[in-house]
Amino acid sequence: MIYRVRHVTRYAYETPVDLATHLVHLTPRAASGQEVVRSTLLVDPPASRRTDGTDYFGNPIACLFHEEPHTSFVLTAVSDVSVAPTRSLTPGPAWESVVRAVRHDASAWQAAEFTLASPACPVSARAGEWVATSFTPGRPIGDAVMHLTRRIYTDFSFRAGVTGLATTIDEILDGRAGVCQDFTNLMISGLRWLGVPARYISGYIRTYPRGDAAQLLGADQSHAWVGVWLGPEMGWVGFDPTNGILGGGEHVITAYGRDYRDISPVRGMILGGGRGSMSVEVDLLPCDEAQARGVLFPEEKRPAPG
Repeated sequence: MIYRVRHVTRYAYETPVDLATHLVHLTPRAASGQEVVRSTLLVDPPASRRTDGTDYFGNPIACLFHEEPHTSFVLTAVSDVSVAPTRSLTPGPAWESVVRAVRHDASAWQAAEFTLASPACPVSARAGEWVATSFTPGRPIGDAVMHLTRRIYTDFSFRAGVTGLATTIDEILDGRAGVCQDFTNLMISGLRWLGVPARYISGYIRTYPRGDAAQLLGADQSHAWVGVWLGPEMGWVGFDPTNGILGGGEHVITAYGRDYRDISPVRGMILGGGRGSMSVEVDLLPCDEAQARGVLFPEEKRPAPG
């Protein structure tokens, strides 16, 4: 399936911003089962200087510098991405053997760094003890992680506005409600406590018409889920605790890192601006459907009616 992703971020400022610098993660990355066919990032007003490259984790980035006063700032990222169907999950080896491989197999060093604490995903004993219920002795790693994914989906309520970037793991466990970022942080923290490598994935999930019974939670905005290393043979597999499913055929990966702070879509510093506001619009649709609805690349012209 080839999807078209459009992500529009708009900032409006009360007074002119005199200088600004931004680090942007808005271009999808190449990944297992995912190929970027075409991508563009439009910056308005145009940056005085722009550098495109990759970060430590291999994610595409754009570094933007604005040296002219401006009262608005709009980023429009549009990409066509080919995504393979969700692959079936095999049970895999016992989860304890995966933990041993991380600790003792030199070839697993890149996975090992995702067992360490990070600012938004500490190695939480409380989360670990809650997660450990799914990791009974000798249980296959794939079965254990899928069981955990479904437990979070069942036991927690998706509710926007009750948490924020500063919400702690303990607060998530106490409130039993939040959004995709909260469920992802909880799952990562508990897995790392067990010694299972887990990374934060940022991206998108397919948009369905509003009111459709198949509507996926977290659509129409940036989405987050968990990449879990299931051992040398199975490698990294995505799990979406917000929806209780595997990450795959209806997900598009933008970036992955230790947690949200490594790969936030837009971050930076501004001089001036006063009070400001921000809005975000996201669409992820099959390419032909997106074109029919007028979800186009900035340089394309909308077809005339009739």
